[in-house]
Amino acid sequence: MRNIKKIHKAAYAPMDDLVTYRAMPTHEVEYIDPFLFLNHHGPQTYKANNRGLPFGPHPHRGFETLTFILEGDIMHQDTGGGQSVIEAGGIQWMTAGSGLIHAEVSSGKFKKEGGPLEVLQLWFNLPAKHKMVKPSYIGLQKEQIPVISEDEGKVTVNLISGSWKDQQGPIQSLSDIHMTSIELKAGGAFTATVAAERNIFFYVVRGRVKVNGENVEKLHLVEFGNEGDEIKVEAIEDAVILFGHALPYNEPVISHGPFVMNTEEEIREAFRDYQLGKMGVWEG
Repeated sequence: MRNIKKIHKAAYAPMDDLVTYRAMPTHEVEYIDPFLFLNHHGPQTYKANNRGLPFGPHPHRGFETLTFILEGDIMHQDTGGGQSVIEAGGIQWMTAGSGLIHAEVSSGKFKKEGGPLEVLQLWFNLPAKHKMVKPSYIGLQKEQIPVISEDEGKVTVNLISGSWKDQQGPIQSLSDIHMTSIELKAGGAFTATVAAERNIFFYVVRGRVKVNGENVEKLHLVEFGNEGDEIKVEAIEDAVILFGHALPYNEPVISHGPFVMNTEEEIREAFRDYQLGKMGVWEG
């Protein structure tokens, strides 16, 4: 079985009235190459006539984002032409690449009516060879995501990118990143094999599970080593996890706010390009 190095608790980091837990980076774990960042917003309930999510127009360059909408919705717009409203159960995958400006806010309907909200956003680094690719955006509703049933229906795998056994996900990652969200009923279990040289991303969103013999509560990130290749997961209670894996890039990571590059000069260039309008001009 794959060895576990440490289990990290997400840090409480609220944004105005938005409940937020940051699983990465924290003072304990900076990143798990190429997985850079995870913010877990909610769960919480918004009243009617609310302001919704606070993520107005802002730029990005040099990485990708994967957003899971567990409850509520997200209205996305970007200067690359991407636009959608994704509802509960759906996802958004954005390749910032050479740079764009985007906004992630709640729909008019959600702001008027309110309701439950829970959203997670995960950042993937891009390797140097792909950092300046053309930006792109894919939004998928729940019914567009392949579902794989395991353990007589007690485990539901929502396949986003890469493969699960012989099934391919709807998103083809530039860097062979495999990502899923997995729902487990109490007592449900699955086993996955991940080659030892690949880094694993494993975060418990809800509930409590046992992974390779260790109990892991919600709001905890499991940091694995690179010995062994088997992952055994059993739900102690109903649970939801994010589970993925990828080869590390082993490249320098220089980040400053919305930009993630390989050198300080590339960061300065990103700020200059943004100010010069090379990432687009916001007209939303």
